[in-house]
Amino acid sequence: MENETLFNEESEPPGPSTGLVAVRNEATDFLSLSTGNALPPLPKSKPERLYFPFKDSHRARAFRKKHYPGISRIEWYDWHWQFQNAIRDVHTLDTLIHLSDNERQAMMHPSGDLPVAITPYYASLLDPEDPSSPLRRSVVPVVDECLHTKGEEEDPLCEDADSPVPGIVHRYPDRVLFLVTDLCSTYCRYCTRSRIFGRQHQCFIDTAKWERALAYIASNTNIRDVLLSGGDPLTLSDDRLEWLLSRLKEIPHVELLRIGTKVPAVLPQRITPALVSMLKKYHPLWMSIHVTHPDELTPEMSAACIRLADAGIPLGSQTVLLSGINDSVATMTRLVHGLLQIRVRPYYLYQCDPIPGSSHFRTPISKGLEIIQGLRGHTTGYAVPTYVVDAPGGGGKIPLLPDYVVGWDKGDLLMRNYEGNLFRYPDNSADSKDIH
Repeated sequence: MENETLFNEESEPPGPSTGLVAVRNEATDFLSLSTGNALPPLPKSKPERLYFPFKDSHRARAFRKKHYPGISRIEWYDWHWQFQNAIRDVHTLDTLIHLSDNERQAMMHPSGDLPVAITPYYASLLDPEDPSSPLRRSVVPVVDECLHTKGEEEDPLCEDADSPVPGIVHRYPDRVLFLVTDLCSTYCRYCTRSRIFGRQHQCFIDTAKWERALAYIASNTNIRDVLLSGGDPLTLSDDRLEWLLSRLKEIPHVELLRIGTKVPAVLPQRITPALVSMLKKYHPLWMSIHVTHPDELTPEMSAACIRLADAGIPLGSQTVLLSGINDSVATMTRLVHGLLQIRVRPYYLYQCDPIPGSSHFRTPISKGLEIIQGLRGHTTGYAVPTYVVDAPGGGGKIPLLPDYVVGWDKGDLLMRNYEGNLFRYPDNSADSKDIH
């Protein structure tokens, strides 16, 4: 079934107040229901909460009327409702899509700690008939997850080894990763941190752990950049998230805040005017959005990204290269072009990390290089992400490029362009070099 994206349906035009509806505040922090740990005190609640009912696609509207006939449009666009009603069991999912025997077996007999959760919105994007469709493969488990191959590790990037205090990963000199939650609204089957979701004793949403992490950042003056991740930080309530941002902003040497999230793609309803109004108080604030396939670029996601961009938040995308899902030049070209249209700059293309049960997702390195070669020169440089391998063993991100440098000849640098033609550049520092 063909998915409706921003390419074939007009998205809501940008504007600071388009489609606002005021409703009474019935705010529920579902994260607080998931843990008995104390949380930071909340500021005084506002009397009203504003929802942003995006222009919904025909596909989502038809899906809601068919499978959720008692749910109003306002409820559908309440991110709390979407979060609370995420599909987590085989019986519910089987009523929405026709599960294959492979998928049903995988859900009934899970092989690891990574749970299943799919927001009703994202479920509306799944092809109900084709188990091999890209979005469906990325969130519905299959028995291949039981197959563990050579080189796969629970923590292949050795993040735990670089964690001086719970929730902090300090690998690079001037920046840290701050894991503020272990919850996502939708779980990707190839998640590099799938190990943390089964650790019931290691809850990240804990005031004491947050305080220790903040104290570590405050005591290390070389840290100028903090990336909030998890889990997904945007599953926190506005108040919890602002508490963290405000505390980080008080640290003099922290110059830059970043948020890593997949929410605009799987839960665009979360990008409310209230959230955006809060975020824009903490500039410079950047956001990295996890995007998998052009079928995610719906009118709803478009409106969410435009709202964030209108608030002055620079947006970049992070995409994991996945076999049979997005591993072609044509698919990746559609994705990066579509992202630029909604003001998201393609940032990283990741080689899939070797977590247990990931072999059916991982491509040869040559495939990633082929895609970069198919983009560079054939489209604007703004559309070309950096292809990286996050080195197993804790080596960090290592960029990979096709072989554009051929060598040196009589002081000239020999280069191959995107068409495969050779060119010379007079490299004065290479007079003594010869071709190799």
